[in-house]
Amino acid sequence: MAKQMLIDAYRGKKTVKAPWVPYSGVHCAFLINEPADKMLKDPELLAKGVVHTAKRYKADGIPLLFDLSVEANAVGCGLKWWPDNVPSVTDHPCSKKTPAEAGLQLPTKDSGRWPVIFEAAKIAKPQLEELDCALMGLFCGPLTLASHLAGVRIFTDVYKHPDFAAEVCKFAGEVGAKSAELYAEMGCDIIANVDPVASQIKAETFRKFVTPNSQAANKVIKDAGLTSSFFICGDATKVMEEVCKIGTHGFAIDEQMNMNFIRDLALKHKVGFGGNLKLTLALSLGLLSPREDAIVSLAAGGQHGYTFAPG
Repeated sequence: MAKQMLIDAYRGKKTVKAPWVPYSGVHCAFLINEPADKMLKDPELLAKGVVHTAKRYKADGIPLLFDLSVEANAVGCGLKWWPDNVPSVTDHPCSKKTPAEAGLQLPTKDSGRWPVIFEAAKIAKPQLEELDCALMGLFCGPLTLASHLAGVRIFTDVYKHPDFAAEVCKFAGEVGAKSAELYAEMGCDIIANVDPVASQIKAETFRKFVTPNSQAANKVIKDAGLTSSFFICGDATKVMEEVCKIGTHGFAIDEQMNMNFIRDLALKHKVGFGGNLKLTLALSLGLLSPREDAIVSLAAGGQHGYTFAPG
């Protein structure tokens, strides 16, 4: 049972081997010879790309999409589309106003790109079930979404204007909870809070702005009986204790982190952990042997709560 093995690993349990998740994102478009922007706008192509990639890479689980612009777009932010990447957020409604002052409303399943995502899930879910592959829903975490809404000022506002930053992050957390609800409704088995920029702040700042604004989504996922995770990027060493205590079943990190350190931390807190195949050095640039890199990651990760994945 590959899907159940992945769920067990995400929940910090022992598995007979490390399950495997390719965070494929718009690479799915490349594999089906379609532009990324066209695939992300077409539910049939999005489902086709995800299922094709799951088969191609023999995945135990796969994200429906890996695109952190979805939530910003759903509350009214504009996007610039690209043929070889995810869309970029083009405007920041909270650059000078709080979400309330800007008139922002929580999204519904009819907001922004959610109708496309729902239709893609409807097509892809039964095909992934036949492959015994978990469907994963990834939503934009509170600090990253706050940076979409307010722009780069959020990284100084957490210190200079903490009340303003708190309002933006609170709204971002509420949007994330709504996204978790929508992913649960469409049948995702695992739902992850993806907050890559949360590695750029101090542990104290993480506790103040990220942890509390992740709890509503955690509750949604728990109440639905599903499995949760927290994804973070960069050198997150200084906040990893906070990541372990945020309340998700596990977490995932990128290639900049030491896998031995991460493994020991996850075992200490009894949570699952994932990574650390080097996406840049091995898979993209080929400066390291992908095979040797994979062997090192698998050896360090072990078989207790570990999911093998790109960093």
